[in-house]
Amino acid sequence: MSVPAPGSYPFDARPLVEPVPPGAARAFVQELRRTGRLAGSGCAGPVFVVIIAVVVMLVFGSVAITMISTVVAAVTAGTESGGGPALIFALLPLLIIGVIAAVAITLVVRGVRSGGERMYRLDRFARANAMRYEPRLDAPPLPGMIFSLGSSRQSSDLVRGDRPRFVEFANYRYTTGSGKNRQTHQWGYVAVKLDTPLPHIVLDATSNNGLFGSNLPLSFDKEQRLSLEGDFDRFFSLYCPTGYERDALYLFTPDIMARFIDNAAALDVEIVDDWLFLYAKRDFSTLDPQTWAWLFSVVGALLDKFAQWARWRDERLAAAAAASMTDAAPLGPAAAAAGAGQGGAASVPFSSPIEALRPPPGVAPAGRRLQRGVPWATIVVGGALVLFWILTQIGPAFLR
Repeated sequence: MSVPAPGSYPFDARPLVEPVPPGAARAFVQELRRTGRLAGSGCAGPVFVVIIAVVVMLVFGSVAITMISTVVAAVTAGTESGGGPALIFALLPLLIIGVIAAVAITLVVRGVRSGGERMYRLDRFARANAMRYEPRLDAPPLPGMIFSLGSSRQSSDLVRGDRPRFVEFANYRYTTGSGKNRQTHQWGYVAVKLDTPLPHIVLDATSNNGLFGSNLPLSFDKEQRLSLEGDFDRFFSLYCPTGYERDALYLFTPDIMARFIDNAAALDVEIVDDWLFLYAKRDFSTLDPQTWAWLFSVVGALLDKFAQWARWRDERLAAAAAASMTDAAPLGPAAAAAGAGQGGAASVPFSSPIEALRPPPGVAPAGRRLQRGVPWATIVVGGALVLFWILTQIGPAFLR
């Protein structure tokens, strides 16, 4: 994804609003299905329309039979007594049923067509901005907190780019519960590949919190909350693993904090492994040019700061690296003599002792994942509802 310097983020949004040539969207959907990028056969749309039409007619079938009987009776009575108004009122319910069925089928047809046009527009938009489009991806293999919850996990309308680093914009759905308690959760996310694994850090945006606190699907131990300087705490609650406070301060320098406040204050942020995720409970991949302009500006403002993070190393891994060097087998006399003959020093598999002592890329186990917290607000509210239900069920028995 090519992003200009901060302060100006031009991109080509014309494919999102330009008229779609006749037949282009349908041909594009057929090509997606032919190449396996979209499940289903080429006739799936028409078959779906027919199924909906049959369902609509079955729903109103029993009513229609009753109305037909009424019409027959009205026609007979009208013929014998000249009762024209009675015939009109008898035919009115059938007319209403016909209109409802026609409207339902029309809406379904438009839905199928608009779905194809949406994919066509997003594909052209991705191409115009040196990116690529994928209609959907089941169970995306990403380490962010939302990607391991529930079932029926699916990303949709993915727009991906590789320059200067991998970036993915997408919508995401997963379901929890079953039966009457089944719930579909809707998210939009941006995934950015980083240069090196970093400690697990979460920035919980305060602007999108609800009545009972964070809107994030997981809660974290409050002991991991780290307060930063300036106004940062007004916009984000930062969580980092215990013992990694200095590392978080190294990563979130004042200039980087300012970038997050100015550009991403409406988004929740998660850094995990070598990924950075931006989350919101809304669709990101849309046909709205303003949404894309905002997302491009957010990513563009942060990209040039990620180079600073590439230099971070976990000092906890230095001991392990030193231990591995100590445990290495010493050079034998023959190898030492060969080394001396070639330059007076034995050949070693590293360029310098200083470089060898630098920790390797990675994060020690203690910093890889935050400790989960107990969602007390949810528990208290749920307990209050259960108690209220018990009182409403048992209370009347005591009043008798």
